[in-house]
Amino acid sequence: MKRVFIITMFISLLFAQNAKNEHITVKITDDMPYVMTTNSGQKIKIERIQDTDNRLTDDYTKTSRACPPFCIQPTKVADGVQNIEEIELLTFMKNKLPKGKGVIVDARLKSWFELETIPSAINIPFPVIEKASKEKAQKIFKILGMKVKKDGSWDFSTAKTIAVFDNGVWCEQAKHFINGMIKHGYPKDKLLYYRSGFQGWKLLGLTTVIHKEIKK
Repeated sequence: MKRVFIITMFISLLFAQNAKNEHITVKITDDMPYVMTTNSGQKIKIERIQDTDNRLTDDYTKTSRACPPFCIQPTKVADGVQNIEEIELLTFMKNKLPKGKGVIVDARLKSWFELETIPSAINIPFPVIEKASKEKAQKIFKILGMKVKKDGSWDFSTAKTIAVFDNGVWCEQAKHFINGMIKHGYPKDKLLYYRSGFQGWKLLGLTTVIHKEIKK
């Protein structure tokens, strides 16, 4: 009797969840209405803006910026580094982050990160690693899960997979970050490049977070 009750409760919860999802006008995918993550210790629901008439009105509506430095970046930022887009990043966020096996890095300068960013991302501005000494790189890599062996060599077997982004296809900050990581020996197969970046994220109406309100 208890087993029947549990099965009945499960079916009821399943139907309740489906009913709830039916009210979501703009899902992420047909079977992914939203994704839950944690940002600065707070649970965040990542979903798309439900207003189908919504339009971007901020700086990310711009089509043209001076090149250099804002030149269109190549699809492959470095050989051996895998490219990802929104679905892969969301799956990474859902599966890797809670297990402590991954980190999402906003490689932009701190001012960009504080203004607005992707939920759960941490900020490691690209110059920090690009200009790092071996000693500083070691400190950063240890935070990311690397271990230093007794002989002083670096062991990346437990290092986290890093998903890196910047402003978008016209921004080279992620490229500099990734090249800096590779220069100091971080494994290429533990680096993922979200090329569409923050502009791509915003164009799809996905949830963002503000770490420092800019008062006018």
